[in-house]
Amino acid sequence: MLNMKFRLPLQGFSLKAVMFGCSLLAASAAVTAQAQSSAADKYPDHPIKLVVGYAPGGGNDVAARLLAKELAKIIHGNIVVENRPGAGTNIGASYVARSAPDGYTLSLSSTALAINVTLYKKLDYDAVKDFEPVAIFAEAPNLLLVNPKLPVKSVSDLIAYGKAHPGKLNFSSAGSGSTQHLAGELFKKIGGFDATHIPYKGSAPALTAVIGGEADFTFINIPSSKQLIESGQLRALAITSAKRFPAVPNIPTMEEAGVKGMNVATWYSIVAPAGTPQPIVDKLNKAVNQAMTEPELRQRFEDLGMAPMNESPAFFKKFLADEITRWRVIVQESHASVD
Repeated sequence: MLNMKFRLPLQGFSLKAVMFGCSLLAASAAVTAQAQSSAADKYPDHPIKLVVGYAPGGGNDVAARLLAKELAKIIHGNIVVENRPGAGTNIGASYVARSAPDGYTLSLSSTALAINVTLYKKLDYDAVKDFEPVAIFAEAPNLLLVNPKLPVKSVSDLIAYGKAHPGKLNFSSAGSGSTQHLAGELFKKIGGFDATHIPYKGSAPALTAVIGGEADFTFINIPSSKQLIESGQLRALAITSAKRFPAVPNIPTMEEAGVKGMNVATWYSIVAPAGTPQPIVDKLNKAVNQAMTEPELRQRFEDLGMAPMNESPAFFKKFLADEITRWRVIVQESHASVD
């Protein structure tokens, strides 16, 4: 009985202590939430940096600048696009991952964010843990393009040429690990021929290489190449989408051209450093989605060959996880490597 009488006061004291501790935690959480909400109300009060992991002129850069202009109007702030090309976007991604989580340093991320998880043996950032998904706002398939001087006029011609001239063909891409790179690797595997991969720092130099004859073919998105196709500087053989795309209705799909399993697209998104306050993430997501509903901007994206998207941060988080899984299989099956 003495033991029981001794324990009861201690148990009561413990319960009160726990309740008091919970109250403190709840109060602290409330104060933090209020502070974050207040910060979001004032956001932005100085320029926002939008980092692009590719050189100027490519699809990612075009998407970033188009969105930044409209987004700045909506949030009443200044957005500066900064190009940090190299290492398949890893240089830019690493920079953003280590930036302050305050909403003032963002990344215009693309499919490479999901691909690099498997493609690179070592990364100094974690694609899931080090970023806060903000918004995914557009998607664009790739075109199979060749130099007009190359004696091929169809996908089957290119495959036949590659088989007849082993080791002669090479292809350019916007960088190691880009969807263009992996599309080329998949194409080689499915077509049963060989070609040497030549990586460049962005779509623009990769296209210039094909135009100048340094590379024979490439897979590049529509925004980067549409005008070059129309001017005759490049020849488009097919598109890597499930169906024909409105911006280039006369270009057949890879499947129509006789090659199955080549549905490869680039998506465009905004991510922030992990730990960025949720109210700021939500404010940015709402603004991005609003921007993509503006008729003029939406039409501009569609004309360039991008399909606008309007999704929540939660959707984007799951989408990214699914993409990491999907591209892991593609990287492994194509035996693509950058190390």
